[in-house]
Amino acid sequence: MLSCQKHLFFLPEDHHYLNCAYMSPMMEAVEAAGIQGIRRKRNPVGMPSSSFFEEANRLRKRFAALIGTEEAERVAIVPSVSYGMATVAQNTPVSPGQTIVVAHEQFPSNIYAWKRLEARGATLRVVGPPPTPTDRGAHWNARLLEAIDASTAAVCLGHVHWADGTRFDLDAIGVRCREVGAALVVDGTQSIGALPFEMSTIQPDAVVCAGYKWLMGPYSLGLAYYGPRYDEGLPLEDNWLMRRDSEDFSKLVAYQDAYQPGAIRYDVGQRSNFILVPMLIQALDQLLAWTPAAIQAYCDALLRPVLEEATTWGYQVEDPAHRSAHLVGIRAPAHVSMDHLKEALAQHRVAVSVRGSAIRVSPHVYNEPRNAEALREALHAAAFAAEHSL
Repeated sequence: MLSCQKHLFFLPEDHHYLNCAYMSPMMEAVEAAGIQGIRRKRNPVGMPSSSFFEEANRLRKRFAALIGTEEAERVAIVPSVSYGMATVAQNTPVSPGQTIVVAHEQFPSNIYAWKRLEARGATLRVVGPPPTPTDRGAHWNARLLEAIDASTAAVCLGHVHWADGTRFDLDAIGVRCREVGAALVVDGTQSIGALPFEMSTIQPDAVVCAGYKWLMGPYSLGLAYYGPRYDEGLPLEDNWLMRRDSEDFSKLVAYQDAYQPGAIRYDVGQRSNFILVPMLIQALDQLLAWTPAAIQAYCDALLRPVLEEATTWGYQVEDPAHRSAHLVGIRAPAHVSMDHLKEALAQHRVAVSVRGSAIRVSPHVYNEPRNAEALREALHAAAFAAEHSL
């Protein structure tokens, strides 16, 4: 079991930051890596041409290890999820009448790229959550499986729903996708780094992940895995780094039609960011040392007692079998207004997010029991105040 890791961060004592799903705090070591990168760029004397390649390849290896694959060359460096998803959508064949299966109220970066395929005759099949407040995860997963049929070109989901942490059964969904020949495209932004991801069982065709949330890295840098389905795809841009033999600067104008191996063809231009790349490497090194499984266990031990007590006050929380421990949606009872709940959270200096009908709580290993206790007190205060105002 991990112990609290707050000593690695700069978090203040008088606030309770339970909002990693919004943006992760930055570890001291990650900040130091960025400062070192700035200083290196300040005076590039002695920076060899290999600098454009070596750190990028180290970053690929770290992410490959995190998602459970040895094929680091299948990892591309991208600036955002929208960029990575646009790459996938551009290279996913669709025919008129085919469907793209997505979840209700999915994050926009994993929607807009797929809506463009409507111009090619595809239809977005949006699978909404069941109306029942109980067993939402089980019913939602069942409806997703029912929506995947012979007409499905791609299924595009997060591992957990970004707004409330409902966990999608990617193992079963992956099996169904392979049965009908559909691509499985995963937005890992709200899960990878904090929730174990098993490439061998899920077998996704693409996984795209922003770096500034659960990867604990900087903004404007992300990573994407592209499987064999996308080996011969067309990248969004044509930068020199993605071409074969670009390591040899003396031959850069001996223009090459061939790309670097694997998914490197999908790298964003100027991917060799000498400030951001070392920061994300440092963050992934720490995550690999902690392990996502241990992070899940820590978050569960921290939050589960509060969630169990909150249900006795009328709050609704998804069953543990169908939610994650690092990102949980709490829905207020009918007699508690969202305004009262937000006010109570603010008074107790608890930082969370309001997403749809849920208060999204997202702890990490920098959180202490007193942070969970502040959340408990805020939830109780809102429920108690509402009862006495009826």
